[in-house]
This record gives sequence, C-alpha cells and structure tokens, in this order.
Amino acid sequence: MSFRPGSRIFGAFRPFFRQQRSQSTAVPEQSGFAKLWNSPVGPKTVHFWAPIMKWGLVIAGASDLTRPASQLSLNTNAALMTTGLIWTRWCFVIRPKNIFLATVNLFLFLTGATQTTRILMYQRSVKDAESQAEAEGKALKDDIKDVANTAQAKVEKVVKS
Repeated sequence: MSFRPGSRIFGAFRPFFRQQRSQSTAVPEQSGFAKLWNSPVGPKTVHFWAPIMKWGLVIAGASDLTRPASQLSLNTNAALMTTGLIWTRWCFVIRPKNIFLATVNLFLFLTGATQTTRILMYQRSVKDAESQAEAEGKALKDDIKDVANTAQAKVEKVVKS
C-alpha cells in the first residue's frame, strides 16, 4: 500500500488510462516527412532547434582555426570542450534520445579539444623558447666574460712590456 495522498483515489482510474495509452500506440504508417514532422525530436520541438542553434558555436570554434593560438582563450575553449563532453553523454540519457543533439555536442567537444590543444602547445612552445633564450643568454654572457678576460690579459701584457 502506498502512503502517497490520493493514491487510492486515482488508483482506480489507472487501468482506464493504461488502456487508452495502449490504444493510442496504433498509429497509421506515415510518410518520411510526416514522421520527421511528428517526431518527438522533430522541427515542432526545442529538441530540433536547440542543436540547430548550437551548430553556430561549432562553426565559430572551427573558424577560430584560422586565428593564431596566441589570440585564443584557454578558458573559453576548455568550457566548450567540457560542455560538449558532458552534454554528449546526457543526450543518450534523456528521453527522447536525441542523436542530432548528441552529434552537435560531439563536434563541440572535438572543436574545443582541438583549440585547447593548440593553445596548450603554443604556451609550451613559448615557455620552451623563453628557457632556451635564457640558456643562450647565459652562454653568451659566459663567452663575453671569457673574451673580456682574454682581452684584459693581452692589454696587461702589452702595458707591462
């Protein structure tokens, strides 16, 4: 027995609703366009238009491939990557399963991952270049000291003679 209020009252009507539900599943065969139009993820629902709008983010991320990595935001692209990953998984959990939304989220993840990788590789190359320049500067400084010491020794030798 359930302790929910009204469960006894509405329990009597459940067979009636179940019967109607089973009768409504017998839908006549529809054409391809009618199936799409009346689909639970068709153009009459947000499940269709949300992915259409989200493709704009994918296109914007793909257009950023032409920009240098120094001008890209790591936080923004990491957020796009994470969003794409989380919502791709979520698209297979929700009802109705929305493959169209899962596809756009997968591409959003791939775009964000590509850009994030580009940014991290650029930052690492800049860091490596700085450390290489610092090492070369130290080596040049040591070479200049050696040349200066050699020149000073020659000058002292000439002055003594």
